[in-house]
Amino acid sequence: MTGLSIPDDSLFGPDNLPFGIFSTAELTPRAGVRLGDHVLDLGAVFDDPVFRTGSLNPFMSRGPSRWAQVRERLRGLVGVGEVPDGVPHAVTEVRMHLPFEVADYVDFYASEHHAVALGRLFRPNAEPLLPNWRHLPVGYHGRAGTVVVSGTDIVRPEGQRRAPGAVNPEFGPSTRLDIEAELGFVVGVPSTTPIGVDDFAEHVFGAVIVNDWSARDIQAWEYVPLGPFLGKSFATSISPWVVPLAALSHAWIHTPPQLPVPLPYLRGARPWGLDVDLEVRWNGERVSRPPYGQMYWSPAQMLAHLTVNGATARTGDLFASGTISGAGEDRRGSFIELTSGGARPITVRGETRTFLEDGDEVVISADAPGPGNSRIGFGEVRGRIVTRA
Repeated sequence: MTGLSIPDDSLFGPDNLPFGIFSTAELTPRAGVRLGDHVLDLGAVFDDPVFRTGSLNPFMSRGPSRWAQVRERLRGLVGVGEVPDGVPHAVTEVRMHLPFEVADYVDFYASEHHAVALGRLFRPNAEPLLPNWRHLPVGYHGRAGTVVVSGTDIVRPEGQRRAPGAVNPEFGPSTRLDIEAELGFVVGVPSTTPIGVDDFAEHVFGAVIVNDWSARDIQAWEYVPLGPFLGKSFATSISPWVVPLAALSHAWIHTPPQLPVPLPYLRGARPWGLDVDLEVRWNGERVSRPPYGQMYWSPAQMLAHLTVNGATARTGDLFASGTISGAGEDRRGSFIELTSGGARPITVRGETRTFLEDGDEVVISADAPGPGNSRIGFGEVRGRIVTRA
């Protein structure tokens, strides 16, 4: 048996237990759980082949009853203070992989602060929010095939962009490359019928940090009338650890007041907002602390709206919140907001920045309240900008 020592202030204590896919020099990709500074090999703990497939999808599809059984067993092992030999691996000695096979990817636009800020930049002579925004969670379909795990380099995208005052567009690399700090939610249990707001936890397995990279110049030229396309589809990064909903029991809060009152299918009996704090670091310097707790639309409302027309939900579906921004300059989850569309450069590590330069690295982390004064960690999503080879 191997003893485990978990620091009291660890963001990955027994109240968290996030799931991921890891490998070592000797082990092929398999499911693991983060505990302190170790990764526990679930295939070595449970006699269940779903933990040796290199994807969380088979386990996530089992549903809440099996999720709870596995969590209870793990917490029992941790309570003893030791685990069988061969189960723990130092987190510094493992390689993390994409935690699940992404079936579909949907990105929402759920922050009122962000939507107002972009509305004022993109439509300066009109109302910042379009008439539908307070009636439904606005969203669009992204590309599941370009969702990548944290640590993957991001190749600067190319496409059409039109310079201010120009009549015609030109083709070339994006010069206004941006981030979007978001929270994403992963479907475990599929459905062929609409999912009600209060059925959220019966279908959603957990949450990840998302960076939905955005080429603002490509986006600005292409998005009318159908919305984002090439300006978004080139890359979306997610954190390697999926924090289960069971770990977030102390983080549920009410969303801000929703007026007008949403239509009945978007109403629920319990609060589905989340008190999660994010941190954005640009080349190692903290530039923002976006608060998920100020999001207008909840993840349960997003899923209800996503499926209300009969669209299916599949195991591995990822839906993200859209940029998380709050009130105040240090609460903005995108650089287009932070620099007022590039009009107000900021200084990062002694260098002037408006948008991302080649070699820049962005790291987004997040944590949420746990029991007592503890915190639950999501890990981080990291990406560095490189040029096309």
